[in-house]
Amino acid sequence: MEAEIKQVKGLTFIAKADSNHWITVDGPKQFFGSEAASRPMELLLIALGTCTASDVVAILQKKRVTLKKFEVKLRAERAEEHPKIFTKIHIEYLIGGDNIQERDVERAIELSQEKYCPISAMLRKAAELTYSYQILK
Repeated sequence: MEAEIKQVKGLTFIAKADSNHWITVDGPKQFFGSEAASRPMELLLIALGTCTASDVVAILQKKRVTLKKFEVKLRAERAEEHPKIFTKIHIEYLIGGDNIQERDVERAIELSQEKYCPISAMLRKAAELTYSYQILK
Protein backbone atom coordinates (compact mmCIF):
# COMPACT_ATOMS: atom_id res chain seq x y z
CA MET A 1 0.00 0.00 0.00
CA GLU A 2 1.18 3.49 -0.79
CA ALA A 3 -0.09 6.95 0.11
CA GLU A 4 0.58 10.44 -1.22
CA ILE A 5 0.09 13.67 0.73
CA LYS A 6 0.22 17.19 -0.74
CA GLN A 7 0.17 20.44 1.20
CA VAL A 8 -2.59 22.84 0.17
CA LYS A 9 -1.84 25.62 2.68
CA GLY A 10 -0.64 25.65 6.28
CA LEU A 11 -1.83 22.38 7.84
CA THR A 12 -4.37 21.69 5.13
CA PHE A 13 -3.38 18.64 3.10
CA ILE A 14 -4.93 16.43 0.48
CA ALA A 15 -4.09 12.76 0.54
CA LYS A 16 -4.83 9.60 -1.39
CA ALA A 17 -3.78 5.98 -1.22
CA ASP A 18 -4.24 2.92 -3.43
CA SER A 19 -7.99 3.45 -3.88
CA ASN A 20 -7.14 6.76 -5.60
CA HIS A 21 -9.73 8.80 -3.65
CA TRP A 22 -8.58 12.18 -2.40
CA ILE A 23 -9.41 13.24 1.17
CA THR A 24 -8.69 16.50 2.95
CA VAL A 25 -6.96 16.65 6.33
CA ASP A 26 -6.47 19.78 8.42
CA GLY A 27 -5.44 21.00 11.84
CA PRO A 28 -6.51 23.58 14.41
CA LYS A 29 -6.05 27.31 13.80
CA GLN A 30 -3.74 27.57 16.82
CA PHE A 31 -1.21 25.44 14.90
CA PHE A 32 -1.66 27.20 11.53
CA GLY A 33 -4.48 25.02 10.30
CA SER A 34 -7.74 26.36 8.93
CA GLU A 35 -10.06 23.77 10.54
CA ALA A 36 -11.37 22.93 7.06
CA ALA A 37 -11.34 19.14 7.43
CA SER A 38 -10.95 16.25 9.84
CA ARG A 39 -7.78 15.96 11.88
CA PRO A 40 -5.52 12.92 11.67
CA MET A 41 -6.53 11.44 15.05
CA GLU A 42 -10.19 11.85 14.14
CA LEU A 43 -9.54 9.95 10.92
CA LEU A 44 -7.84 7.16 12.88
CA LEU A 45 -10.90 6.84 15.12
CA ILE A 46 -13.19 6.91 12.08
CA ALA A 47 -11.00 4.27 10.42
CA LEU A 48 -11.37 2.02 13.46
CA GLY A 49 -15.14 2.49 13.51
CA THR A 50 -15.64 1.84 9.82
CA CYS A 51 -13.27 -1.13 9.84
CA THR A 52 -15.15 -2.97 12.55
CA ALA A 53 -18.55 -1.81 11.26
CA SER A 54 -17.77 -3.30 7.84
CA ASP A 55 -16.83 -6.61 9.44
CA VAL A 56 -19.88 -6.81 11.69
CA VAL A 57 -22.34 -5.91 8.92
CA ALA A 58 -20.78 -8.40 6.49
CA ILE A 59 -20.81 -11.20 9.09
CA LEU A 60 -24.42 -10.50 10.04
CA GLN A 61 -25.43 -10.44 6.38
CA LYS A 62 -23.78 -13.85 5.89
CA LYS A 63 -25.93 -15.06 8.79
CA ARG A 64 -28.93 -13.65 6.88
CA VAL A 65 -29.66 -11.05 9.54
CA THR A 66 -31.75 -8.19 8.14
CA LEU A 67 -30.53 -4.91 9.56
CA LYS A 68 -32.82 -1.89 9.68
CA LYS A 69 -30.38 0.28 11.60
CA PHE A 70 -26.69 -0.01 12.29
CA GLU A 71 -24.47 2.57 13.98
CA VAL A 72 -21.11 2.55 15.69
CA LYS A 73 -20.19 5.21 18.23
CA LEU A 74 -16.66 5.58 19.53
CA ARG A 75 -15.32 7.41 22.58
CA ALA A 76 -11.59 7.83 22.98
CA GLU A 77 -9.31 9.14 25.70
CA ARG A 78 -5.89 10.51 24.90
CA ALA A 79 -2.69 10.85 26.89
CA GLU A 80 -2.10 14.25 28.47
CA GLU A 81 1.49 14.50 27.22
CA HIS A 82 2.80 14.42 23.67
CA PRO A 83 2.50 12.42 21.50
CA LYS A 84 -1.04 12.31 23.02
CA ILE A 85 -1.82 8.81 21.79
CA PHE A 86 -5.17 7.15 22.38
CA THR A 87 -5.08 5.40 25.75
CA LYS A 88 -8.66 4.09 25.86
CA ILE A 89 -11.23 3.56 23.14
CA HIS A 90 -14.76 2.31 23.66
CA ILE A 91 -16.79 1.09 20.69
CA GLU A 92 -20.57 0.94 21.00
CA TYR A 93 -22.56 -0.93 18.36
CA LEU A 94 -26.23 -0.02 17.92
CA ILE A 95 -28.05 -2.68 15.94
CA GLY A 96 -31.69 -2.68 14.89
CA GLY A 97 -33.79 -5.13 12.91
CA ASP A 98 -36.27 -7.95 13.23
CA ASN A 99 -35.48 -11.09 15.20
CA ILE A 100 -31.85 -10.22 15.81
CA GLN A 101 -30.22 -12.89 17.94
CA GLU A 102 -27.84 -11.77 20.67
CA ARG A 103 -25.47 -14.69 19.95
CA ASP A 104 -25.16 -13.60 16.30
CA VAL A 105 -24.31 -10.04 17.29
CA GLU A 106 -21.80 -11.15 19.92
CA ARG A 107 -20.09 -13.52 17.49
CA ALA A 108 -19.90 -10.93 14.72
CA ILE A 109 -18.32 -8.36 17.04
CA GLU A 110 -15.95 -10.94 18.50
CA LEU A 111 -14.77 -12.02 15.04
CA SER A 112 -14.24 -8.43 14.00
CA GLN A 113 -12.31 -7.54 17.13
CA GLU A 114 -10.22 -10.69 17.41
CA LYS A 115 -9.69 -11.79 13.82
CA TYR A 116 -10.64 -9.45 10.99
CA CYS A 117 -10.20 -5.75 11.79
CA PRO A 118 -6.50 -4.84 11.37
CA ILE A 119 -7.03 -1.39 12.84
CA SER A 120 -8.39 -2.89 16.07
CA ALA A 121 -5.41 -5.23 16.19
CA MET A 122 -2.93 -2.35 15.79
CA LEU A 123 -4.61 0.04 18.20
CA ARG A 124 -5.03 -2.66 20.85
CA LYS A 125 -1.22 -2.66 21.16
CA ALA A 126 -1.27 0.97 22.29
CA ALA A 127 -4.69 1.52 23.87
CA GLU A 128 -7.29 -0.30 25.92
CA LEU A 129 -10.10 -1.26 23.52
CA THR A 130 -13.50 -2.10 24.93
CA TYR A 131 -16.87 -2.53 23.30
CA SER A 132 -20.53 -2.89 24.04
CA TYR A 133 -23.66 -3.31 21.97
CA GLN A 134 -27.37 -2.61 22.07
CA ILE A 135 -29.99 -4.44 20.10
CA LEU A 136 -32.60 -1.82 19.31
CA LYS A 137 -36.28 -2.68 19.27
